[in-house]
Amino acid sequence: MGYDVQLYRWENIDRERQYQGEDFFADDAQVLPFTPAQAQALHQRLLAYGYQLVRQAAGQQYYLLPEAGTSALLTPQGLFFSAGPSLASRFEAGMTASEFTDTGEFAKYDPQAGGWEEPPE
Repeated sequence: MGYDVQLYRWENIDRERQYQGEDFFADDAQVLPFTPAQAQALHQRLLAYGYQLVRQAAGQQYYLLPEAGTSALLTPQGLFFSAGPSLASRFEAGMTASEFTDTGEFAKYDPQAGGWEEPPE
């Protein structure tokens, strides 16, 4: 079984909690997109972590970290990490997403863990 974790602008936490519809993340009009500077910073950080940009199309960038068995998809609205079934792959995806929240600009959403990761106090 795979593992998926997502990164969004932190402002989306309150927006998602107040959303009255069925699926907040499926409604692109609700999810605040990254600013160009944020998208560029995420791209640079993925490269610094060893992810390789393997494909770009229609505003989306697809990355692989082959040795860890993880991939990442950067879209205007979110950064989506996918891991294979191994514990090492899951750990890599989850930790990388958590580390990317250290600037305070982004929030990690983990559907397997029930939602938003609360920032450390």
